[in-house]
Amino acid sequence: MTGPRFGILGCADIAARKTVPAMAAAGLRVTAVASRSAAKAAEFTARFGGEPVTGYPALLERPDVDAVYIPLPNALHQEWAEAALEAGKHVLVEKTATIGTAAAARLVARASARGLVVMENFPFPHHSQHAEVAELVAKGVLGEPRLITADFGIPPTAPSGIRYQAELGGGSLRETGCYPIRASWPYLGTPEVAGAMLVRSGGVDVSGSALLRGGTVAAQCSFGFVHAYRSTMSVWGSEGRLTLDWAFTPPPTTRPVLRLESQDVREERVLPADDQFRNVLVYFASLIGDPAGRAVEHGNLLTQARLLEEVVAQAS
Repeated sequence: MTGPRFGILGCADIAARKTVPAMAAAGLRVTAVASRSAAKAAEFTARFGGEPVTGYPALLERPDVDAVYIPLPNALHQEWAEAALEAGKHVLVEKTATIGTAAAARLVARASARGLVVMENFPFPHHSQHAEVAELVAKGVLGEPRLITADFGIPPTAPSGIRYQAELGGGSLRETGCYPIRASWPYLGTPEVAGAMLVRSGGVDVSGSALLRGGTVAAQCSFGFVHAYRSTMSVWGSEGRLTLDWAFTPPPTTRPVLRLESQDVREERVLPADDQFRNVLVYFASLIGDPAGRAVEHGNLLTQARLLEEVVAQAS
């Protein structure tokens, strides 16, 4: 195997279902998995390999760990990303990476000073369907872009879950809203939030909407976890519109459909299947030797943090 040797901080569901299997598919090695529970770490490594470690600090001390993947609850991302960077490790941290722009700036400053990668783990932009959308927009197939719409909603889950715990950084903005916002703003030039609302229940926001703008283009983003499932994105231009029906979470074996509409034409294109989790890990590994690429991702982390902070301020 080639590439960085990974340590995993926490045995979260997303790590077990998606990210760690994708590491194997990408040819990346997991050398250690840490949990506060020795039993959980042992169970995880029995399934996926690596050495079980009790406690997060012990993993960061290991010389056989080059990069750390952090799938902990949102409220713990900042603390352990900073600790990993201080230990000289590259960091792939689950979304949402930080709570607030000041925290994001500290992370980026630490990483930049040490020549390290810190990257927020959004796999979906690395699915080839989004490259197809960007190419069609750039070619002018839709004319001038006017409006981006993006929606990500999921059904309710057990109220005892992490996403319903305010003290752990839960809430729909950071769990689901981050996806449509991240998908929209690359089309807006210099994006800013023009308006937002958040619906709260039980101490956290359970749904919301945000209006972004940049130049003459707007983006309408809707999200939550009190919905029927929806995972879509569209770009509406002066001469046509395109839509992705499974924009954020297509399985690696699924061939997504892109719909193109204009005044006289309606076309459906069945696109190739793609493994976005594998792709994002290969990309992350490539950044270790790519200072310019690292700077791009550091900028992406800062932009995303700023926009989420603006949504909260607009909705207050």
